[in-house]
Amino acid sequence: MADPASYRPQTGEIPTTPGVYRFRDPHGRVIYVGKAKNLRSRLNSYFANPAGLLPKTYAMVHAASSVEWTVVGSELESLQLEYTWIKEFKPRFNVVFRDDKTYPYLAVSMGEKLPRVQVMRGERRKGTRYFGPYTAGAIRETMDTLLRVFPVRSCSAGVLKRAQASGRPCLLGYIDKCSAPCVGRVTPEEHRAIAEDFCSFMGGEAGKFIRRLEKDMAAAVAELDYERAARVRDDIAALRKVFERNAVVLSEDTDADIFALHDDDLEASVQVFHVRGGRVRGQRGWVVEKVEDATTPELIEHLLQQVYGEDSDNQGRIPREVLVPEIPSNHHELLEWLGGLRGAKVDIRVPQRGDKAALMSTVRENAEQALKLHKVRRAGDITVRSQALQELQEALELPVPLLRIECYDISHVQGTNVVASMVVVEDGLPKKADYRKFSITGAAATDDTAAMHDVLTRRFRHYLQDKSAQLPKSGEVPNPAELAPSEDAAGAVTKARFAYPPNLVVVDGGQPQVNAAARALAELGIDDVYVVGLAKRLEEVWLPDSDFPVILPRTSQGLYLLQRIRDEAHRFAITFHRQKRGKAMTVSALDGVPGLGEAKRKALVAHFGSLKKIKAATASELTAAKGIGPALAEAVVSHLAGAGASEEAAPAVNMTTGEILEY
Repeated sequence: MADPASYRPQTGEIPTTPGVYRFRDPHGRVIYVGKAKNLRSRLNSYFANPAGLLPKTYAMVHAASSVEWTVVGSELESLQLEYTWIKEFKPRFNVVFRDDKTYPYLAVSMGEKLPRVQVMRGERRKGTRYFGPYTAGAIRETMDTLLRVFPVRSCSAGVLKRAQASGRPCLLGYIDKCSAPCVGRVTPEEHRAIAEDFCSFMGGEAGKFIRRLEKDMAAAVAELDYERAARVRDDIAALRKVFERNAVVLSEDTDADIFALHDDDLEASVQVFHVRGGRVRGQRGWVVEKVEDATTPELIEHLLQQVYGEDSDNQGRIPREVLVPEIPSNHHELLEWLGGLRGAKVDIRVPQRGDKAALMSTVRENAEQALKLHKVRRAGDITVRSQALQELQEALELPVPLLRIECYDISHVQGTNVVASMVVVEDGLPKKADYRKFSITGAAATDDTAAMHDVLTRRFRHYLQDKSAQLPKSGEVPNPAELAPSEDAAGAVTKARFAYPPNLVVVDGGQPQVNAAARALAELGIDDVYVVGLAKRLEEVWLPDSDFPVILPRTSQGLYLLQRIRDEAHRFAITFHRQKRGKAMTVSALDGVPGLGEAKRKALVAHFGSLKKIKAATASELTAAKGIGPALAEAVVSHLAGAGASEEAAPAVNMTTGEILEY
C-alpha cells in the first residue's frame, strides 16, 4: 500500500475552481473519479489526516499512487465529465448501480420497410420504439396476446426472405397472428398502419381501439354474422386483458419514474417504478455496495446519471417527472443535463402528499424488502457462511473455529428501562431458541459499560452453574431431567439453558464496552471465550486492551456476518425495551400489593371511584369493597403509604408537556 504523503500535491498547486479529479493506482489504472466545487478543499480532505478517514476512503487513498485533476468552467461541465470518466474507466471505488438482471423491452422497428415487433435487450437502436421494461414472462404473454389483434410481423429477417422467395407465409401467417406482408396479403403501407396502431395501444390509447372493436361487434351482430362477432369479442377480451394487467395508480396523463432507496452502512438497495399513462409499466432494482462515503443526495445523483446516461437514445425514455426520496446534489445542473438528453424539460422533485407520495412509500418498501432478500440469500449460502467464519477467524487470529457466536446489545432511553439482548449464531445461522433478554437495574444501569459488565457476568455465571450441575458423579450417567434449574432473562425456570458457551462474544460498541466484557469474563475465571466489539460508526472491530482496531475489508464476508449479528441484537434489544417501556407507562400504584390480583383491584376502583379516594380510606373502610378482607386491607394501606412517601421525594411531572411542576 502506498503512503498518501508520497504523492500528495502541494496545496498551492491545487486550484480553487470547480473540476474533476482522478486517483490512479501504481499500474496507472483509474480507481476513483470525483468532482468538486472547490478542488483544493476537496483534495486536501483526503490527505490532511488519512488515519481519520472512513475505512473505505482510507483503503482508496492507500491503494492509489497519484492524483490528477481537470479544471472545468461550470458545475454542469463537471457533472458531464465525471459521468463520462466513470463510464469510460469503471473505477472500482465509485458506486456503480448494476441491475441484478437485464430487463427486456417490447420493441417495434419502425425504421424498417416492414416494421417488426420483438423482445429486445441491451443497447437501443435508432428508429425503434421501445415499451417497458417488463419481466420476461409478462412481455412474452403480452406480445402473444396483442398479435391476434394487431398482426404485426414478428419474424426475423431470414424467415422473411424465405417467405418472400417461396411465396408462402410462416406459421404465424397461417394462424392469423401476422398479416403476412411478405406474400402480399397486405401492402407495406397497410402493415405500417397496423404497426402504428400497435404502438398507439402500447402508448396508452387502449380505449380508442376497444371502442372501435365494440362498434364492429355490434355491426356484425346486426348483420347476423355471429362468427365474426365472436372473433371480435375475443379480440376485445384480449385487449382488455393486456390493458387491465397494469393497474391505474396515478392520473392518465402522468409519466414518471419513481425512485426509492433503502441502505445500511455497507449496501444500498434502489427500486424504480416506471409509470406511463398513469399505469405501472415496469420495475427495476439494484443492490449496490457502498464503496465510498456518499450521502443519500449523492447516491441519487449517481443513480440518475447512470440510469439515464447509459443509452444514447433517451428521447421518450426519460419521463417528464422524476420522483426521488431526496433532492439530489447538483440539482440544477442535473436538471439541465437530463433536459438536454430528453430534448424537453424534466422535473425532479420529492412527493410530499397524495397518490404520488403513497406510491413512493410502496417503492420504498420494495427497496427495503429487496435489501433484506439480498442479505438473506447471501447469509443462506453455505459457501459464503463458511467463508465468512473463516475470514473472521483469520482476521482476529483466533485458534478455534467459530462454531457459536453470541452478540450483546444494551438499549435504553436516557438511562430508563435499561435492557440488554443476547442473540446466538451457530454455523453462521441465527439460533432463535437461544436468544435471551436481560433487565438491568440498580448501579449496573448507570452507563453502558456497567450494564455490559453486569449482563456478561449474569450470563456466564449461569453457564458455570449449569456446567457444574451437569458434571456426573464417578461412574454415573447424568439424567437430563434432573439437571439443576436456572432462571432465564424472562424469569422462566429452565433446565441448563446456558450450559453451552460461545467461541466468540461480540458486543455492540467500541473499546470501553469490549474491556468491560473482557473484565467480566476474567473475574469469573473464563479464559476460553474470546471477545470483540463492533463500533457502528466506522465498522471497526475492537479487541480487549488494544489501542488500535482491526479494520476488515469492506467486501469481507466476515464483516457482513458481524454486522448482521450486531443488527439482529440491536433489533431484539429495541423490541424488548419498547415492551418494557410500554408496561411502565401503564403501571398502577396498586400493582405491587401482595395478594391483590386484577379482579380485586377492579373491585376497589369500582367501589371507591378513584385511586385518590382509595388512598384516603382507612383499612376498615377498604373492607367494604368486594373480596377485600382485613389483612388485605392492611396490606393495601401499608403499600400506598410507602408509595406516597416515594412520590413526595420525586418531582411531579406533567406527562403531556414533560414540565416539572414541583420539587
